[in-house]
Amino acid sequence: MDREQLERYQFQLGENRGKLAMASDLLTDALVLVGQHGVYCTSARQPNKPAMDLQIILQCMNESKELILQAMEAAKS
Repeated sequence: MDREQLERYQFQLGENRGKLAMASDLLTDALVLVGQHGVYCTSARQPNKPAMDLQIILQCMNESKELILQAMEAAKS
C-alpha cells in the first residue's frame, strides 16, 4: 500500500473516506490485473469470456468496489 497516497486521501477526504478511497484504488488495480489475466485464461465453453473462476472474482470485486463507493457517498453527508 502506498502510504503517501493514503495520507493524501485522508487529508483531502477525512480519515474514513480517505481509507475507503484508497481501498477503491487498490480494488481498481486488482480488477485491471485480473482483467488482463482473463485475456489469457479463457473459458473452454465460452472462448470470448474469461475462465469461470475469474468471472466470479471480477464480479465479487466489482460488487465490493460498488459498496465502497456507496459508503463513501454516505459518509460525505
